[in-house]
Amino acid sequence: MIRLLSRAGTLVGVPDTCRLGQVPTMRLFASAREAAGTGTDVFEGDTVHDVLVAAEQRYGPRFGDVLKTCRIWVNGDAARDDTPIGPSDEVAILPPVSGGTT
Repeated sequence: MIRLLSRAGTLVGVPDTCRLGQVPTMRLFASAREAAGTGTDVFEGDTVHDVLVAAEQRYGPRFGDVLKTCRIWVNGDAARDDTPIGPSDEVAILPPVSGGTT
């Protein structure tokens, strides 16, 4: 049982089966964020591939085109399609970014 404080300051119980915070979080940057229309979302899946397929189905072909050029990171480490995803993991979608100084 998870314990939370109510607005009145009393402890209330939330069953451990509560899904909030128990699915992988996806963070989207630059053109991936623009194509998806959001900077964060949640998806269920056991691998990076599962999460990316679900994201492409949700956001459509424009997002799929952007995704082809992106690097994928899980919890700050480069990831492959077969990288396992746990319920508290963060999947980052990082498109190439142009610009900078010379």
